[in-house]
Amino acid sequence: MHNPGNATPDRFPAAERFEEGAQFIAGRLTRGTSGRTHAVVDPASGEEVLRYELAGPADVDRAVAAAREAFPGWAGATPGERSDALHRFAAVLADRAEDFARAESLQCGKPLKLSREFDVPGTIDNTAFFAGAARHLQGQSAGEYSGDHTSYIRREPIGVVGSIAPWNYPLQMAAWKVLPAIAAGNTIVLKPAELTPLTSLLFARAATDAGIPDGVINIVTGTGREAGEHLVGHPDVAMTSFTGSTAVGKRVAEVATATVKRLHLELGGKAPFVVFDDADPEAAAHGAVAGALINTGQDCTAATRAYVQRPLYEAFVERTAALMESVRLGDPFAAGTDLGPLISHVQRDRVAGFVDRARAYARVVTGGEAPGGELAKGAYYRPTLIADAAQDSEVVQSEIFGPVLVVLPFDTDDEGIALANDTPYGLAASAWSRDVYRANRATREIKAGCVWVNDHIPIISEMPHGGHKSSGYGKDMSAYSFEEYTQIKHVMFDNTAVAAKDWHRTVFGDR
Repeated sequence: MHNPGNATPDRFPAAERFEEGAQFIAGRLTRGTSGRTHAVVDPASGEEVLRYELAGPADVDRAVAAAREAFPGWAGATPGERSDALHRFAAVLADRAEDFARAESLQCGKPLKLSREFDVPGTIDNTAFFAGAARHLQGQSAGEYSGDHTSYIRREPIGVVGSIAPWNYPLQMAAWKVLPAIAAGNTIVLKPAELTPLTSLLFARAATDAGIPDGVINIVTGTGREAGEHLVGHPDVAMTSFTGSTAVGKRVAEVATATVKRLHLELGGKAPFVVFDDADPEAAAHGAVAGALINTGQDCTAATRAYVQRPLYEAFVERTAALMESVRLGDPFAAGTDLGPLISHVQRDRVAGFVDRARAYARVVTGGEAPGGELAKGAYYRPTLIADAAQDSEVVQSEIFGPVLVVLPFDTDDEGIALANDTPYGLAASAWSRDVYRANRATREIKAGCVWVNDHIPIISEMPHGGHKSSGYGKDMSAYSFEEYTQIKHVMFDNTAVAAKDWHRTVFGDR
């Protein structure tokens, strides 16, 4: 049975919208049929927010069937009709912005100012962007490339998309999966993380209220092993898009391969933050703290490895530590809070394990502990700076996914760029320099899907997001995302009206 939790109405104003369940199929909320329940927990307090019935394979089948039924009508809509629907969708999201922000902060523990100023407006902007992009599905110009034929390109929707989104940015990740898919004419079944389904469900409800047809967007909330694997392997799902860890991404690829479906993977990251000796040291220190601690460090693009050229190294460590110590931990809904808890106590303990093991081979400059007092009941961990670790050490090579920054020195530019590239990941990076040639070299030679110069973290709807190497392949956001969500079809017309064409002699007859 659905059980409301302990969240007060001011923290969770949308609570009553979940009374019918946590699955959204064919335009309505329903209960899962797996026979098991799961709780959404406020990581700031450890208190239960909502207990709901998990989806099982039968729910996935119903959602895929609904998406398949809705596909012909949605794919057949004109680009203008899809665009109008998405514009209405953006307006509904804007009207409900505060409900989204509070639900996001409640289930994730992120400060309300982050939800209000980043997650929610970013999602509204994404929706507005794809409303426009729906009318600009472009291909190569028509032309007579063979001389005897006219060729042109059609972009066609793929079909039913089965997507899996993570728990760190549940609203934005739902949007990144849903919006390009439906703008291109596909229908979708999204599985959000079972820890954080609230805003994905509110997102789908808002789409329906905006007039997007039933079945175009469906949400199944279940475990990865049960609902997720069934969705990825479903024979009626034509494409899978997954965001999450590299380890799970490998499993998704293995399951998807069995049915030869289109696959888009956005996986882990270990972003380098390269500070050359001509950088503005104050800007670099501020950027490192903001880039490392956003969303409590639970961000695949977060700054995790700061490589600082030796003349600036000691001053950078000192200044960055001081700025970290000024960051205010607290209730995500309190006005003075800068940093909230991690997603769970399990994740908090995982992060602490990395730091505790690092004490044997590196220097913990600041942080490295969970706070006491009132915050002890939540999954909090202090901002942590680690210095003097070896390049091949665990904290440098592995994705920690918490408020931890590791700082290492380098001497030459060649060494700094080589160290930046020396992990399996390649999602994001930044270079800090006032020399345009030096910075430009870094953007060319650092192997990552995004390289910032003198900043770290900002994203925009018009530009793509995606990785290299073990960080996956394919792009979210921007018009480039349509490469993932459309089939390219070459259409070729004969212009000669000749029955016996010259090339036929390669099969029969003579010239």
